[in-house]
Amino acid sequence: MTDRSDRTVGALLGVHAGDALGATVEFDSWEYIRFRYPDGVREIVGGGVFEWPPGHATDDTDLTRAVALAYLDPGDDVVLAAARLMLSWYEGDWPGRVPGRPPVDVGGATEGGLRTFARTGDPDGSGAGPGRAGNGSLMRCIPTALAVRERERRIRESVRISAVTHSDARCTVACAAYNEIVAVLVEGGSAAEAVAAGVAAARELGERSVVAAIALGERLDLAELARTGVTGLPDDGNGYVLDSLALAVAAVLDFRDLSDVLIDIVALGNDSDTNAAIAGGLLGARDGASSIPDGWLSVLQFREEFTGIAAEFARR
Repeated sequence: MTDRSDRTVGALLGVHAGDALGATVEFDSWEYIRFRYPDGVREIVGGGVFEWPPGHATDDTDLTRAVALAYLDPGDDVVLAAARLMLSWYEGDWPGRVPGRPPVDVGGATEGGLRTFARTGDPDGSGAGPGRAGNGSLMRCIPTALAVRERERRIRESVRISAVTHSDARCTVACAAYNEIVAVLVEGGSAAEAVAAGVAAARELGERSVVAAIALGERLDLAELARTGVTGLPDDGNGYVLDSLALAVAAVLDFRDLSDVLIDIVALGNDSDTNAAIAGGLLGARDGASSIPDGWLSVLQFREEFTGIAAEFARR
């Protein structure tokens, strides 16, 4: 039996675990993964194109950490605090990195947004504009859902933190809808109730493409996708924000255990770590940290820190 505290911890660690599981085969094809891992990637073993140590954070987890830390000490503006922490990550002031060495895995829109913020100091005017709709803000947005209980403020800050790097409405509204799903889940609502809350937020913000992506996710059968490699997604799960949102919705509506669902998402390949991180956040919020295999948890770089951050969010 899970409680709100366990689900809050689960949301953060679900992002971390999905990220670390998928990093092994990031950018690989379904065909290659099927050949190399016929039963799926079932353990967090590291490696991949960037040769990650097992459980090491990629940009997905690192930037989630940046947003989470901003909510612990927001100052006058949590969005400004988040932008500054993300810039610290980009400039090499980050655990597990040689000081001053930039990340190896920064996305184009994220890099552009952070470089603009470094020049202007304005977090509200730095993001890539319309036409840049990658999943780089959706992957890091979950701390807002865990830290903010007031719906209006939660939606507003979801949009603004996305727009530091990703200001296309598909990105900002996807973050708001995703965080409404998380907020219902951590309070003990059902997956169906949570998805309905996400749809309501997307409709309220007037972004029909996000509504359509959620509807697509409601129709996807992840076990079948993993078996055939045929996703039916607009960009085949290769970094488009609405592909990642649809997969996450499919994941949270899947009745199976968190591990089985994430293994199937990773099996699809392409942007496997980010897709699994985004889905892992919803699954962890649904099922709690107790649903994540001990063997996965034991190697996560920020396990203890994320557990402490989530405990503070739950206490507040």
